[in-house]
Parts: sequence; structure tokens; C-alpha cells
Amino acid sequence: MTALTELAGATVSFTVRPDPESVTEARHFALSRLSDWELPELADDVGLVVSELVTNALRHSGRAACGRPGDDVHREGVYDDPADPLGSAPSAIRLRLVHQKPWLLCGIMDASPTAPRRKEPDYIAETGRGLHLVESFSVRWGWRTLSHGKVVWALFRSP
Repeated sequence: MTALTELAGATVSFTVRPDPESVTEARHFALSRLSDWELPELADDVGLVVSELVTNALRHSGRAACGRPGDDVHREGVYDDPADPLGSAPSAIRLRLVHQKPWLLCGIMDASPTAPRRKEPDYIAETGRGLHLVESFSVRWGWRTLSHGKVVWALFRSP
């Protein structure tokens, strides 16, 4: 029973709000969990990857009928989330961290079924390097479709 309890305690989730500040909040959440799990050696890499993946999810995970990309990713009912006690609508973007020694899996779930695409970097552009960074700072990364969107994940190994 102890192993089951340890495994269950090694999975945490964070709901990402439709706000640019939520990138910082998600990164702080991840870094706090790494501290709880005594994984400070992963903090820089995981913090960077969480920031990139959450930014990508906010930027690319949906398009409203008349609005900007991402305007509809926080619509009610996606993933069948219950509303929080403060009455806000459920979020369609979620960060999930799973730790099972020596591995840490970081996943970002969003409502878009569209696959992430790594682009050749334009050295003048200010954007477009996120997935290159994810690939550089993780052991492996990928994505998978879900019934209501996708998950983009990155795998890390603690030394």
C-alpha cells in the first residue's frame, strides 16, 4: 500500500488561466513541486520547458469564431472539469507533472487537436524557437491526441 500511496502522491495538476500571467504561475507551481520532490537539479530545465509549453498552449490551442487564436480555449465543459469554488469557468489548459524516480514527466493538455510543429528558426523573429528549446532541455518530447484535444509532453531524468 505504501508504494501505491507514493505513486499517487507523485502526480500533480495545475489549471492554467487564460491570462499571460498564468505562464509565470505555472512555472512557479512546477518549481515548487520540484522543491517538494527534492529535484532542484531539474529546476532550470523544467522551468524553461513549462514556460514554453504553456505559452504555446495559450497562443495556439484554439480559435474563436470571431477573435484571436486561443480566445475559446477556456470555454466551459472542455475536459468536463467542475467549476472551482470561486465560480470561475473550467479551464481547457492544464499542466500535469508526474514524478517516478528517476523520471519526471511534464504534460500540457489543451483543447486543440492540432499537432505542435517545430519550425526552422528564423534568427530575426522573436518567436518560433519554443519547441527547439523543449527538445534541447528535455530527454525526449512529443505529443498525443486526446478525446478533447491533445497533450504535449516532455520527459526529464534526475541525475
